[in-house]
Amino acid sequence: MKIVEALGARATVSIHWHGEELDRLLDAAHAGLVEVVVRLLRTSGWTVVPEATFSVYGERGSIDVLAFHPATGALLVIEVKSAVPDMQGMLSTLDRKVRLAPGLAKERGWVVRTVSRLLVLPDDRTARRRVADHQATIDQLMPLRTAGVRRWLANPASAMGGVLFLPSSTRTTTGTGGQPPDGRSRGRIAPNPAESSPSSRRTPN
Repeated sequence: MKIVEALGARATVSIHWHGEELDRLLDAAHAGLVEVVVRLLRTSGWTVVPEATFSVYGERGSIDVLAFHPATGALLVIEVKSAVPDMQGMLSTLDRKVRLAPGLAKERGWVVRTVSRLLVLPDDRTARRRVADHQATIDQLMPLRTAGVRRWLANPASAMGGVLFLPSSTRTTTGTGGQPPDGRSRGRIAPNPAESSPSSRRTPN
């Protein structure tokens, strides 16, 4: 790592686990989170476009979920991660997508008044710890957390940046009797009461 840093480069670690099973596991977890996000947005009156692709002056890619709230003109760019990523790289990528999103909205005939960003992560201790480790950086662009984000989704009157922790709708297994890797159910959508008060969070058994 010292050599990589001296060269001003960035090292990327690739993990191989049981052949292609790790990729399938991550893909399924990502798809599960996207499904929960889409259903949550639609119940709050949003128009939703999953995997909104773009190609703008050589910049190509896709936005995990692009959403528009017709009643307020709010445009929301959502990045979904089933595993906590390299934060610096993720924030840079999300910033680029937010910059390009108004053009994509215009192509769809959406009249945009505000542009917001949202990072969706799995509701587990690893994700929460990684966000806490980078809190100062993340809070610059995305200060809201789950409870505040949910309130904003119901009434997006102004621009917002936030992090939303959600359970996946899939029951991805790793040979543990049909349970997700952390052993908890992923089928709920209701808010976690513990999120409203940090002191009320309980440590899992």
